[in-house]
Amino acid sequence: MPMAFSVIRSSRGLIRPPERTPSGTLDLSVIDRLPVLRCNARTLHVFRHGPEAAQVIREALSKALVPYYPLAGWLKESSQGQLQIECSAQGVWFVEASANCTLDTVSYFDNVMSIPYDDLLPDYVPETEGTEPLVQMQVTQFECGGFVIGLIFCHAICDGLGAAQFLNAVGENARGLEHPSTTPVWCRDFCPLPTQQEKMNTSPKLPPAMPNYRLQHANIDISLDQIKQVKTEFHDSTSQMCSTFEAVAATFWKFRTLSVNFEQNTEVKLVFFANCRQLLEPPLPKGFYGNCFFPVTITTSSETLAQASNVEVIKLIQEAKGNLPVEFSKYLKGDCMKNGEDPFAPPLIYTTLFISEWGRLGFNQVDYGWGPPVHIVPIQGSSIIPVGIVGSLPLPKKGIRLMTWCVEEVHRQPFIDQMMKVI
Repeated sequence: MPMAFSVIRSSRGLIRPPERTPSGTLDLSVIDRLPVLRCNARTLHVFRHGPEAAQVIREALSKALVPYYPLAGWLKESSQGQLQIECSAQGVWFVEASANCTLDTVSYFDNVMSIPYDDLLPDYVPETEGTEPLVQMQVTQFECGGFVIGLIFCHAICDGLGAAQFLNAVGENARGLEHPSTTPVWCRDFCPLPTQQEKMNTSPKLPPAMPNYRLQHANIDISLDQIKQVKTEFHDSTSQMCSTFEAVAATFWKFRTLSVNFEQNTEVKLVFFANCRQLLEPPLPKGFYGNCFFPVTITTSSETLAQASNVEVIKLIQEAKGNLPVEFSKYLKGDCMKNGEDPFAPPLIYTTLFISEWGRLGFNQVDYGWGPPVHIVPIQGSSIIPVGIVGSLPLPKKGIRLMTWCVEEVHRQPFIDQMMKVI
């Protein structure tokens, strides 16, 4: 059940750049324009302290829209049906609110199951020119002096790294810096447009029937000692190193599969998205804030995965990551689409598990003048796409929080029990 407290929204409005910014239309990249990215990412950012935070952030946000002026525009389609940004300086949507309790009373929203998301996210956004603002933000002040930012961000214009880069610029403005430490770079022409012949070779596919399950939330907290134990086991077996993400992903995929107990030899997939900025020739410049990632997909049978050791599953993940440069290069050349394969369209079914690493995006380092956030809370985007997000434990604790929507109710407790055996 949601926590019982009230939120009063005292002001709403568009925040615009304080000075004239370039106008006109900007093309988005091929990856930006993917249909799967025509959605909003929603997050909560919880800060222990920050009196008058809304006023400070409002001014800092306005200043950040000068170098990041495309974010103050809106999405449009070209005459050829291609997604673009109209740089109109219409602004981003900003809501100021206050809550009648302290953050301590609600445990700094550590219990994700009971968060009243609708109270902490912007509640109403007017559409301008038929489209909503690309960025929407609500700053809710609590009686203790802490605050929560409810953020809605258009995924078509930024990936996680790009969104965190923008928020860091807002934080630097709030702390009084003259200019952002990272100059934003548009550079959306890194990937060539598909040829007409390639478009013709890609036949449209009928959308699958909607699954009849509903995924349930489960958090798994993992200590640094437990992560170290998995890494040590891998090193002792292979004389190689593995990352924290690989250790968590392997454990998560295996034990989620065991808990669901698929029929024998069911094909199961693990999908995660890898940053590809450095794989381009030349690499994208520092400051690029668009989407530049590629899905790494690993396929095996449920029986093979259930019988594999953690070490063997980590090897599978590392092998797939090793193939990333080749697979991404094929995508840029259009080779994937020529074969009728779309790597960005894995099957959105119960046997496909998505996992995302948030610890290195930069959200946890954003500082508006009162220190970094206590923690970042992702909000479930779909009730049918199995997802796990590797984040950090709320401060001051150290370790990993695996935030999941990956099993239906009948499998939720078996999944938690399986994970607890390991951690």
